[in-house]
Amino acid sequence: MEHCKAKGIVRKRRTFRVSNHLKAVSSRPRLCVYRSLKHIYVQLIDDNTHTTIASASTQDKAICGEGVYGGNCAAAALVGKAIAERALAAGVKEAAFDRRGYKYHGRLAALADAARDAGLNLGAKGDNAPKKVAAQSGAAKKAAKAEAKAAKAKGAKK
Repeated sequence: MEHCKAKGIVRKRRTFRVSNHLKAVSSRPRLCVYRSLKHIYVQLIDDNTHTTIASASTQDKAICGEGVYGGNCAAAALVGKAIAERALAAGVKEAAFDRRGYKYHGRLAALADAARDAGLNLGAKGDNAPKKVAAQSGAAKKAAKAEAKAAKAKGAKK
């Protein structure tokens, strides 16, 4: 029982961490995704005005129709296409993809790819992840130090 509680706490922390990073860094509206076992829901949220610009889900009859299962990649692709069309109709061309702690895999990847294909700019795959600065190799550090030393010596001679 304790293990289940711990997993839930970790999931909530991850969700807040991903969403808060996007809110702090990005000036674009968020494309926020919620995934259940049977359906997938997506909203385009403007954090500056705290309003929902557009939304779509597999429960919309216009998207999936009657009797279509909403918990697979094909349904997620339909939702991605629909949210992109609704966003473009509202005048939004760029958005930040908020995966809400879910892995970028399966239904989420299908939704994001379909939205990109329909014309919504979500950035390249992996653009929403926090950037990690690559460590310089030993040779690169030595070259940078030598370059700085040469520039300093050149400035002292003038």
